[in-house]
Amino acid sequence: MEGPTFWDNPDEAQKTIQKVKTLNAVLKPFEELVSAKGDMDAMVELCDEDSSLEPDLTVEVDKVGSMLDAFEFQAMMSGKQDANNAILSIKPGAGGTDACDWAQTLMRMYIRWAERHGFSVEIQDEVPNEEAGIQSVTMRIVGEYAYGHMQSEVGVHRLVRISPFGGGDTRQTSFAAVEVLPEIDDTIEIEVRDCDLIMQTFCSGGPGGQHQNKTQSGVRLIHTPTNVRAESRTERSQPKNYNNALALLKARLYAIEEQKRLGDIANRYDGKGEIAFGSQIRSYIVHPYTLVREERDGIDLKTPDLAGVLDGDLDPFMQAYLRHKVERAHKASLKA
Repeated sequence: MEGPTFWDNPDEAQKTIQKVKTLNAVLKPFEELVSAKGDMDAMVELCDEDSSLEPDLTVEVDKVGSMLDAFEFQAMMSGKQDANNAILSIKPGAGGTDACDWAQTLMRMYIRWAERHGFSVEIQDEVPNEEAGIQSVTMRIVGEYAYGHMQSEVGVHRLVRISPFGGGDTRQTSFAAVEVLPEIDDTIEIEVRDCDLIMQTFCSGGPGGQHQNKTQSGVRLIHTPTNVRAESRTERSQPKNYNNALALLKARLYAIEEQKRLGDIANRYDGKGEIAFGSQIRSYIVHPYTLVREERDGIDLKTPDLAGVLDGDLDPFMQAYLRHKVERAHKASLKA
């Protein structure tokens, strides 16, 4: 990177810098952990000579323990695309207006989670629901290992509450599906031929009046061999929406091929054909008590802190999923 010809090819230089950043995201915490362990070992030797230093040793032990947990979590994100940005989509399922409102609540939850981690969020496509909530949204989460963190969220999320949109006081169950894809960079070639694409344009919706976008700037792309679709409408420029839609389409095609390769295609929520009861990965219960409970086999995790989770405190669920994923992969390798 310090060579005189490093910047001769800016695109390649940027790719190299990104790779270095990704490696440093693991190497630097490891170096800090090794250094902290050295400090702890030195403190142990001092305590052998002076027992009054034991409270300081306790602090060092707790510090190293926390750093070890954080490094273990980082090391679990070892997939080929785990270091990439994430493309997250949310779509309501069974539950009517309450499901649309639930989808918007999930949207806020993920934005708050991203903010907690210093990630940026770009909304690429959003369709509001007329009464309340949203009909769909696609967001780009930008940050190191964004996809590695968020891969745990793929699936159907179930809400149980007394709906503010219902006519009675009975509990209602609503559903929303979450899709998370790694953003594909230029190092991965995804061939999409122009002859295999159908491009549709439409007016991008807005709040009305002078802010209403009345041009055909929204873009929908349909990949005819697979019927995979992607849309973008938040940009005022049609070319920008086209590029966003194409990037999302390529990410979806890549994910399908990866899941076929891993034999995991049946585990996707859309493989079940319905965003409804029986396919949920997590339940959020508001009434008659508050509880967030993981529903996937092999992951035993629940918390009464519903408000905290909806405010973005998702790390315990993400960590539990990654630990289960690593354990499952280890068991599979032993059988092979």
